[in-house]
Amino acid sequence: MTAFARRGERIVFDVRAIPRSSANALESRHGQLVVRVTAPPAEGRANDAVIRTVAKALELAPSEVLLVRGATARTKGLSVPAAAEAALRRVLK
Repeated sequence: MTAFARRGERIVFDVRAIPRSSANALESRHGQLVVRVTAPPAEGRANDAVIRTVAKALELAPSEVLLVRGATARTKGLSVPAAAEAALRRVLK
């Protein structure tokens, strides 16, 4: 299961990004969150798509999802408000 940590009023967790996929989707595979995005990994477009995809799955505004590490890596650290914990657990099932 994907580990996440509460840091103050936010929850931090890792996702595995797969750019240039056929569709945008968030799934839990082998206990890890995987974000498939159609955008290429150039000029931050894939990062923006990852943020939008996670925000949609957790029913948040994209501005509430922050990229905290891994801007150029496939494994990215994201931060969301602590109020999204229930939605995050739902996605992880």
